[in-house]
Amino acid sequence: MTRRILLVLLAFTAIIIAGAMVPLALNTIAHDRSSFTQETVDEVNTDAAVAQARLDNPNVPYPPLVTVLHEAREAGEGLLILRSAANDTQGTPLTSSAMPAGNWGPLADEADKQARLVGQAHQPVTEVTGSWVAAATPVYSPRGPLVGTVILARSTGPLNRDILALWVILGTIAVVAMLAAALLAFTLARWVSRPLAGLDSAAGRLADGDLAIRAVVGSGPPELRRLATTFNTMAGRLEALVHGNRAVIADVSHQLRTPLTALRLRLDLLAADTDPVTGHELAGALEELARLSRLVDGLLAVARAENVVPVPVTVDVGEAARERVVAWHPVADDRGILLEAGALDGKEGGRAGGGAARGPALAWIGEGHLEQVLDNLIANALEALSAGHRVTVTTKATNSGALVIVADNGPGMNAEDRERAFLRFSTSNPNGTGLGLAIVHRLVTSNGGTASLSQTQGGGLTVTLDFPGVPAALEEGTKSAGETPRMYVS
Repeated sequence: MTRRILLVLLAFTAIIIAGAMVPLALNTIAHDRSSFTQETVDEVNTDAAVAQARLDNPNVPYPPLVTVLHEAREAGEGLLILRSAANDTQGTPLTSSAMPAGNWGPLADEADKQARLVGQAHQPVTEVTGSWVAAATPVYSPRGPLVGTVILARSTGPLNRDILALWVILGTIAVVAMLAAALLAFTLARWVSRPLAGLDSAAGRLADGDLAIRAVVGSGPPELRRLATTFNTMAGRLEALVHGNRAVIADVSHQLRTPLTALRLRLDLLAADTDPVTGHELAGALEELARLSRLVDGLLAVARAENVVPVPVTVDVGEAARERVVAWHPVADDRGILLEAGALDGKEGGRAGGGAARGPALAWIGEGHLEQVLDNLIANALEALSAGHRVTVTTKATNSGALVIVADNGPGMNAEDRERAFLRFSTSNPNGTGLGLAIVHRLVTSNGGTASLSQTQGGGLTVTLDFPGVPAALEEGTKSAGETPRMYVS
């Protein structure tokens, strides 16, 4: 943002400078050149008036002309007086002072022709030759004939130095204006962007689960200060809401578990001292009580998942999958179900482990969430399968993060059941609560991932989880510091 504001303001300043100063400079230069030429014309007319008496009487000394020649020499100007002769259109020099080399006869002829054409005796003709500006004017006697021509040549060096000085002054003003604009733009951009950067950082940390974070309010424009105040109010209410929900969950957990446990103990004691018919009814009541306990546990798990604010860490999904397979392996063996883990881009392993992938599949998710998701998926699969079936947990690194696929070759689900599987209490198992996949879906989506169900090739159910990867900035920062990202595997 700072760079954009700086570039925009500098570009605007440059356009204003170019649009105002360049035409001004060009107009000033044109005026100076025109004034220089007009001064040359006026001066040659003055010299011609002085030289007229000498040209009318070439044999009579004329002191004022000597003075004019001396002044021209002192000023570094060239003054040439040509005397007209019969049949000599170019004339012959009468006297000259510091005149630059060149053939000035054609300029004299041009001045005479121009004067005859317009009918004005003192009508000079100007010409720019190299670094000189020359003006020629014909001189006529009172009787009418042409008696000579006066040519004045002035060097353009002083004019060019004045023009260069003008460009230097304007360039200095432009540079100072650009520096002032850059300083102003940088100050303005920092004044606006620093509070925005702090607010963005606070919002990112709040999204990552830091509910105690607050934005700095005391800097920046009034609009940003109001925005920061509103953000802090929102963060405070969110913190109170989350902590309140967690407190409610804890209270509900304590209040429901205790009476259910007491009720189960009373029913167990009653079933031990009753007749077979009543015992059969009490057994049914105990089964319903166990189902109620599972339902309460599932609801509490769903509530915890919905109120979770994940603090992401770097997790090696392959290692986590292998550890959960090892943990569930005794249950699978007891039921005669083959449970194995592997990697899609490496060698498939056995039940308790699997081959190493070409690179670790890293995900950016809350600590412990992947383990909870895998426990629910493996438990659901083992509950739905019978002896001789197989459950495979595979992982894969992707460009955007990591994939976790839990597939079985059991009865699976039809298309309608798959569409409703992530809803609460949606189950085809009469002994299930319909909350396991709802917990999985909530935990996955709260971490920025996606969960989908499909039919396994050959029959069965496949659950595909797509988790986001480690942020590029964090990954590059840890690599540039010579460190590896933190990995948490529970």
